[in-house]
Amino acid sequence: MGEAGEDGRGAAALPRPVRLYDAARAPNPRRVRIFLAEKGITLPVRELAIMQGEHFAPEHMAKIGTHHVPALELADGTILTESVAICRYLEALTPEPPLMGRDPLEAAVIEMWQRRVEFQLFMPIGFVLRHGNPAMQVLERVQCPEWAEANRPRVLEGLNWLDRRLQTSPFIAGDEFSIADITGIVAIDFMRVIRQKIPEECSALAEWAERIHARPGCVA
Repeated sequence: MGEAGEDGRGAAALPRPVRLYDAARAPNPRRVRIFLAEKGITLPVRELAIMQGEHFAPEHMAKIGTHHVPALELADGTILTESVAICRYLEALTPEPPLMGRDPLEAAVIEMWQRRVEFQLFMPIGFVLRHGNPAMQVLERVQCPEWAEANRPRVLEGLNWLDRRLQTSPFIAGDEFSIADITGIVAIDFMRVIRQKIPEECSALAEWAERIHARPGCVA
């Protein structure tokens, strides 16, 4: 396993990560954990009990600046939040294997597909859970059950859209595994909380999910 900050393009001049603020059951932190595992990076972890509201604690908010998880603390005291922003920094520190593109065009294509997966599948799944399950009020604060129901058909539309894409491409963004696939598999796995399965007719999606689950990042 590698150590972040030891190699990469100009990485030696950048502050190295010293701690990841994590929440094991939440999907966004899992995106970062898979990214780290695919890179072979290990970091100390501070687990947050988000269902007990620990991420809203005044001392945590004062240090991190937000209740959002995950968060990455750097050696110079900088705190990075937002999953993709954290992954982008890790990619700069440890470019191999590339998960966000080797050149500007490849990076743009990967980002395009990654955002499409977020908007068309990842977010609708989250809306169904956070607005449809009363236990999630600790996270959402103000729930709208009607919004949960409005997003259920959007989840199905997203699954069929992604299946069509994977009928023509081995991975979501093209010929190689990328952060778009990480976002996709985290979304697919998170469907268990809304009791949604991959539809039987989405065979390309099911085959892709089986391949992704066998990768080091998911196995770890």
